Amino acid sequence: MRTALVIGTGLIGTSAALALSQRGVVVHLADHDPEQARTAAALGAGTDEAPERPVDLAIVAAPPAHVAGVLADAMRRGVARGYLDVASVKGGPRRELEALGLDLSSYIGTHPMSGREKSGPLAASGDLFEGRPWVLTPTRDTDTEVLNLALELVSHCRAVPVVMDADAHDRAVALVSHMPHLMASMVAARLESAEETAVRLCGQGIRDVTRIAGSDPRMWIDILSANPGPVADLLGDVAADLEETVRALRALQSSDEAKRGEGTAGIEDMLRRGNAGQVRVPGKHGAAPRVYEVVAVLIDDQPGQLARIFADAGRAGVNIEDVRIEHATGQQAGLVQLMVEPKAAPVLSASLRERGWAIRQ
Repeated sequence: MRTALVIGTGLIGTSAALALSQRGVVVHLADHDPEQARTAAALGAGTDEAPERPVDLAIVAAPPAHVAGVLADAMRRGVARGYLDVASVKGGPRRELEALGLDLSSYIGTHPMSGREKSGPLAASGDLFEGRPWVLTPTRDTDTEVLNLALELVSHCRAVPVVMDADAHDRAVALVSHMPHLMASMVAARLESAEETAVRLCGQGIRDVTRIAGSDPRMWIDILSANPGPVADLLGDVAADLEETVRALRALQSSDEAKRGEGTAGIEDMLRRGNAGQVRVPGKHGAAPRVYEVVAVLIDDQPGQLARIFADAGRAGVNIEDVRIEHATGQQAGLVQLMVEPKAAPVLSASLRERGWAIRQ
């Protein structure tokens, strides 16, 4: 691939353009808002000048509701040898293109499984997709050349290609992305009118659960409007679990010992099912999840503290597998949780203590 046209210069489109430009591809940028395309160009994502001849690959990064229309226009104008989109749903756009009577041999639907809570070109990054799955949904009609162009794009973005059926993809993202986003928003909505004294008690757990609720509602209306059925089915299942959980909790309030026993069993069943599902979430580098030991270190909220901890861990010969930070309420301090291999935890704890760090047991 030597040339590309990115249509839609938001977070995903600009990030893909940055990755391609950094690897020597000549990238042209287009957007319904010319100012946004100029911003992406100023960031080094390419040029906002139209290509003089057809490019190798056109990448449509429009909202799901507009993908088919933008693709159809680009294909009719013959702006590229191959076309793909990066929308978060795949079945709907393809069916819309088929209904328009377009030849889809030059098209492949794709979805990079990466993003941020922020949107727009200023939130973009050339390494946004690195190590992340990038779903490709070819059909029997897809030209091999177009599939190869899509694979080259994924390689330039340092993502991991995953081939799926379009409708299977839509059911999957409903489960792992769309439904969880709505659940996070529902939990966060409980905080809107909560008493300030309660909100001040928020810890890392509530921050983890509600983090994605900070995303742009307009963007998510577009996404959910394109995949409502699978999401509604999943929420129906969640609603049934909620009803059972509420009944179990009410039973725990009973003075009847038998009912309390039923309530305990119901809650335990839900928690154990949660355990069983959580361990299926892929771990580091997409491998099976590993059990790590936590070394908790108290730090002051000052510049360079994290760098010092990581440097001291390196001197101890210990690899940090993951890290979390829990900020103290009302204090300029926090707790850094370093996840390491179990056999490395005593070594790291002893080494950090020797270097003056306060270890929380």
